[in-house]
Amino acid sequence: MTADPSAKKLVRRALRIEQTGKYPMFMFALRADEVLQIAEISRVSRDEAGNLIGYQRPEVRRHVAEIIEYLNTEGSLFPNPIILALSSRSRFESSRGPGASDGLSTSGRLTIPLSAEGKPKPAWIVDGQQRALALSRTDRSDFPVPVTAFVADSVSLQRDQFLRVNNTRPLPRGLVTELLPEVDSPLPPRLAIRKAPAALCDVLNTDPSSPMHGLIKRASTARDQAPHAVIADTVVVNMLNESLVSPSGCLFPYRDVSRNETDFDGILQALFTYWSAVRDTFPDAWGKPPSKSRLMHGAGIRAMGRLMDRILGVVDPRSPKAPETIRQHLALIAPYCHWTEGKWDELNMHWNEIENMHRHIQELSSYLIRIHRNSRVELA
Repeated sequence: MTADPSAKKLVRRALRIEQTGKYPMFMFALRADEVLQIAEISRVSRDEAGNLIGYQRPEVRRHVAEIIEYLNTEGSLFPNPIILALSSRSRFESSRGPGASDGLSTSGRLTIPLSAEGKPKPAWIVDGQQRALALSRTDRSDFPVPVTAFVADSVSLQRDQFLRVNNTRPLPRGLVTELLPEVDSPLPPRLAIRKAPAALCDVLNTDPSSPMHGLIKRASTARDQAPHAVIADTVVVNMLNESLVSPSGCLFPYRDVSRNETDFDGILQALFTYWSAVRDTFPDAWGKPPSKSRLMHGAGIRAMGRLMDRILGVVDPRSPKAPETIRQHLALIAPYCHWTEGKWDELNMHWNEIENMHRHIQELSSYLIRIHRNSRVELA
């Protein structure tokens, strides 16, 4: 049965599998042209209040074109299912008779109510958006497509499953870091350890009082805001993560590992105070694209982050004098910095030759820390 709006419902033979007792899973088939008739692609973006909506990455045109080319060839095989989150308005009716269930799954009929034009569709794509786009454009509109679905009206549950499904796949790191703070359920260890830095990165970018407000490029960054978003979010997350997990990091003391608690307010005060001082010390280099300022570059942010660990190791960011004291510390290195022009003589590199690679980050960090250490006597 085709997803005909006049029919007001789509009925498919399906298998129901009970894994948790709370979220039954269904396996059924759709025609290629039916997938996007009933399912939305929830693009990651932000609403007017700055809240994250959606979770899918943008369309990858080349990847979609490759799938279309394959689907249009004779003998193509499409074994990977599209994963959908269904509206709770969907209904499953098990088949009659003792053979309807084998103890693992139950056969029956799944009814998905269709929406009027302009209304929200009854399903959302959790995994397989590029495949779904290709299926909607293939010449073979009747191509049968395997589908795995679960009922979930909650966007948070959909995001949770999206991250888990893609945990071992090459999702863009920026998309993962932006979605992590929105997931409430327990995460795999590899993702859970990145949740705090991702949440802090989000506040740094969205809080109007943050020195990095609007400067961090995220997966949800709107096109008209992109020219101002000059710092890669993964760079900020890596900088924060290094300070949070290393015992020598200035943010490490804000974590109570035994209780699994973190003083986020204290961390944000430290970050706002330090990076505001960086902005004030290097106004000509702040807020420019990395191609015009290596301070906004991955290497610059990471190096200044490591210097932050040293400076905030001796300066209490909660002190009323902290902003001025931090600026005094940064003034010691300022004459030696070449963020927008000139040459880093000791590194033997022109300002724009510094790249976001481990060796350059290490060399730049060591140089700035060494200059700061040798010059601190001037603060005495």
